Amino acid sequence: MTGFKMHFIPVTSDCRRSLFSAMRRTPKFLTGLLAAMLLAGCSLLPDQIDETKGWSAQRLYSEAKESMNAGNYRIALEYMDKIQARYPFGRYAQQAQLDTIFIQYRDSEPDAAIAAADRFIKANPRHPYVDYAYYMKGLVNFQRSNTLIDRIAPSDRDKTDTSTARQSYNDFAELVRKFPDSQYTEDARLRMQFLHNSLAAYEVNVANYYLKRGAYVAAVNRATYVLETYARTPSTASALSIMTEAYVNMGMPQLAADSLRVLERNYPQSPDLPKLNALVKGAG
Repeated sequence: MTGFKMHFIPVTSDCRRSLFSAMRRTPKFLTGLLAAMLLAGCSLLPDQIDETKGWSAQRLYSEAKESMNAGNYRIALEYMDKIQARYPFGRYAQQAQLDTIFIQYRDSEPDAAIAAADRFIKANPRHPYVDYAYYMKGLVNFQRSNTLIDRIAPSDRDKTDTSTARQSYNDFAELVRKFPDSQYTEDARLRMQFLHNSLAAYEVNVANYYLKRGAYVAAVNRATYVLETYARTPSTASALSIMTEAYVNMGMPQLAADSLRVLERNYPQSPDLPKLNALVKGAG
């Protein structure tokens, strides 16, 4: 909002002097009423003067960009808000909406950034730079998913929330599908591949977690999920290895041998093969 707010503030020394002077010239029976009126008048002073009053949209935007480049994101956001409030139908308003997404992203306000991106997409579905809003949604969730990426093997693996990583993948996929020629598409594809591989690695860590604790059925189920969902990732070999060992421990030598055969055929350089061959032969 523009303009200034009014609220009660401490009485200034100038107001006190004016008050006492007036009271000396006032009949005694009116002194109380006069004091109350003067105190109220002295207390109603502007909180601050809006120095941007009368600024053009161009000047507001220039100041906003300068603040943004300097890392003063809160100040930049105030200027962007003023542009949208004062000049809602000008070309600077739409640019301010796009820049607001980036500012809130850099200011560590992911929910606000995504909400701003969604608003822009809804209001401007055919804008020439709407692809940027789609890209930023993916990027915001990609940044939030770093909790998963940074600690790919959390202590409580089965309860770790992977929803932001999956949402980021879906956001980038939507960009790639709708705007295959966008300048952001190549980067989106690379991030999608990274997320795909990271989610696969996470699932393998969960499967291995179960394997080490003797939860063999859970280990097999998780490894199977990796093979079905992330078949072309580097984690596939690890999933087959876990599955083979789990089947051995479950007393299912034929299934163990089948898993081992698939591993040998597709990943002949796997370092787990000697150990797994010995396990399967010992179980046969």
